[in-house]
Amino acid sequence: MIVEKIRLSQRADNKGWKKWGPYLAERQWGTVREDYSSNGDAWNFFSHDTARSRAYRWGEDGIGGLSDNKGHICFAFAFWNHKDGIIKERLFGLTNPESNHGEDVKELYYYLDSTPTHSYMKMLYKYPQQAFPYEQILRENRNRNREQPEFELMDTGVFDKNEYFDMEMEYAKADENDILIRLTVHNRGPKAAPITVLPTLWFRNTWIWGYENYSVRPMLTGYSKSLIDVDHKILGKYKLYIEDADSLLFCENETNFERVFNSPNFSPYPKDGINDYVVSGGKKKTVNPNHIGTKASAKFTRKVAAGESFTVRLRFANYSNHEPFEDFDTVFNQRIQEADEYYDDLQKNVKDAELKKIQRQAYAGMLWSKQFYYYNVNEWLNGDPAMPKPAPERKFGRNRTWRHMYTANILSMPDKWEYPWFAAWDLAFHCVPLARLDPDFAKRQLAVVLREYYMHPNGQIPAYEWTFSDVNPPVHAWATWKVYEIDKQMNGKGDIGFLERVFHKLLLNFTWWVNIKDEQGNNIFGGGFLGMDNIGVFDRSAQLPLGGHLEQADGTGWMAMYTLNMLRIACEIALERSTYQDMASKFFEHFLHIAGAMKSLGREEISLWDEDDQFYYDLLHIPNGPSMLLKLRSMVGLIPLFAVEVLDPDLLERLPDFKRRVEWVLANRPDLASLISRWYEPGKGETRLLSIIRGHRMKMILKRVFDEAEFLSDHGVRSLSKYYATNPYEFRVGNEVLRVAYTPAESTGAMFGGNSNWRGPVWFPMNFLIVDSLLKFHQYYGDDFEIEYPTNSGQLVTIKEAALAVAGRLIKIFTPDPQTGLRPYQQQYSKFNTDPYFKDCLQFFEYFNGNDGSGLGAAHQTGWTGLVAELIEYVHTLQQTVEAEIAKS
Repeated sequence: MIVEKIRLSQRADNKGWKKWGPYLAERQWGTVREDYSSNGDAWNFFSHDTARSRAYRWGEDGIGGLSDNKGHICFAFAFWNHKDGIIKERLFGLTNPESNHGEDVKELYYYLDSTPTHSYMKMLYKYPQQAFPYEQILRENRNRNREQPEFELMDTGVFDKNEYFDMEMEYAKADENDILIRLTVHNRGPKAAPITVLPTLWFRNTWIWGYENYSVRPMLTGYSKSLIDVDHKILGKYKLYIEDADSLLFCENETNFERVFNSPNFSPYPKDGINDYVVSGGKKKTVNPNHIGTKASAKFTRKVAAGESFTVRLRFANYSNHEPFEDFDTVFNQRIQEADEYYDDLQKNVKDAELKKIQRQAYAGMLWSKQFYYYNVNEWLNGDPAMPKPAPERKFGRNRTWRHMYTANILSMPDKWEYPWFAAWDLAFHCVPLARLDPDFAKRQLAVVLREYYMHPNGQIPAYEWTFSDVNPPVHAWATWKVYEIDKQMNGKGDIGFLERVFHKLLLNFTWWVNIKDEQGNNIFGGGFLGMDNIGVFDRSAQLPLGGHLEQADGTGWMAMYTLNMLRIACEIALERSTYQDMASKFFEHFLHIAGAMKSLGREEISLWDEDDQFYYDLLHIPNGPSMLLKLRSMVGLIPLFAVEVLDPDLLERLPDFKRRVEWVLANRPDLASLISRWYEPGKGETRLLSIIRGHRMKMILKRVFDEAEFLSDHGVRSLSKYYATNPYEFRVGNEVLRVAYTPAESTGAMFGGNSNWRGPVWFPMNFLIVDSLLKFHQYYGDDFEIEYPTNSGQLVTIKEAALAVAGRLIKIFTPDPQTGLRPYQQQYSKFNTDPYFKDCLQFFEYFNGNDGSGLGAAHQTGWTGLVAELIEYVHTLQQTVEAEIAKS
């Protein structure tokens, strides 16, 4: 009996044991939601400097925090090292304009553990004992160009002498509404150092905007130094018990108008009241002496000896407890034991201790990256009743066509500091490892972004907060099927109701793609940048420099994949509801038409497949000029590889109407049937393969993919061929030459803000799809079909062996090198690999250097880089299957 599994089985929603969780953002400032400017300058309208003094409208942020599932009551930690001019109340980082490579958090923190219900959670924050180098970080990054690396916190030298505190934050639930909180402060430095710790409780401000439903102001009331009463109209009454605090400090979660707007304050105890009181040593009378307010901190000031530590204990509950700390350690020990039991069961296929640690921290990052995401676009555009009206320009600006959108959900974030808003295609990938942790949560994530209050009435899925109308790859049907498979594998039965519910919404989105992104009605698709920011010669989402339009190999490949995903889902539902055989037939025929279009486009007879290069390219149509292939070998040309599905004979026999229609179409349209892997040539186990790429084309593409001089790096498949390192691709527009060169690390250009790069680095989502697709090909071809891996090595392997080899290269990013002990992703700083207090704390970066595997971009994007957890599962499960087969034979 796994106790955590029992908790998960009790309900499928985000209530019960999941009502309280790590749902607090790590950055609310600098978001579109908080931007009420006339020009859409979100980064400067609400800055880090004003965040401590200005009330947020749509959310809250903090360090290592938690909240209820609607973000009404929030808790987080704040710290002061007695050197800084402000308390460390939120994580610091640079905005996109301030840094040479886009927005970037400049702190060291790690998600170490969490169960799916958050019955136990652990996070680590490293806080310098010297003054935090805010100005140095700003100055150095502003002075660097895009050819230079980012200037990081480690580069400032504040950790050189180990003069820092490890802030170990832990939560353990005694019950659904009874949360034990423990902070252990470790002095890692060579001498004693002072520290003030401020566990802080506050309400999201809902009472000043002028809405009747939120007109009642909640209240925090302090008693002595050990108790804060919580009274909230919606959530009811709670108590925060505090052990051995020096004092309690209270203020209001309301704007300091005097500091921010140079106008009189409504309250003498505004949002930054606790900050000002603590930093001034109590000289500023900015906390309420009556111990009431809407924001409160317990203050603990200690001098910690070198190598020593001290512990802060609190308890937050919805009932009275006369001995709140009597069973404190017992409950913590029990929850830690239950967490270990849960992961022992979940990781039973993984025998390697190092990989288990990597996988568990990847899962921790996935679970800590949940966030309450709140955004009512109509209210945001119109403004609030009690506030000044927004500038009229806003009604013609960002997201104006998304007034229907009203989000107030717990969502999986890509990164709660750098991307504290959902991104549609990121979210689809998040759901795959999440499905192994908590299938119900993963299913709800996919369902919610397809709901009527997210999806546009025309069927478009919102992309991300900065521009909902941008187009992300249509990977939600693929993710839906993956989640269904994992859920079925873990629970013994598939959730057909989930499939059917999502299928209907996906139909609307599929129709949007067909109507909007097939510009010529020829089954060849555009789509714009499709999530791969700067991968092309020019910005594919903008007006093309020569006019005309693109027909995209990736857009078309994604849609071919979409049709097969929908076909497979329809077949599965049809096993219980036979009428869905018609939908399976529809998507089968649509897939054939896309395959035909990719071979020959209308009267020009131009194919997206180039026979000379044996590769797929985008096709550029120029007004009154010739059409041409943009012969740039990038990840764009690999997307058609993902359009693959295998159907077994048992499934077909159980779907006679679908089988009959398929055979009729193939018999009567031999021109289309010849374009795909032959239906009448059964593969391993009599399976049937549906794929645009037949044996020869697959081998030619894989020859490029597995060539270490082109796509294959030591750490996965690059997003652009390494060939362009010495032979940049050039495209002439008038007198200007546009150039694309292999760039293995950060972007050297400003396209899409320059904060990510698809011209060489390794990205986990695409690599995962490559591995997943190869395993499907192997399912059909079996062990008799061999390919060369790596290219020019002379070594022949099965497709499955090649897939596992790619997965192994990706996993290797996080494992210590047997010779050097360095983890490739963090090789820049030796301290990360050798210091006992750093080397086992992992980060999961947004993408990775195409040459050496070092981490790039967002440092906590467990979102899709958390796919490493599923790759570890893949590798070990398949290896055990092979070993079992050998043993049996």
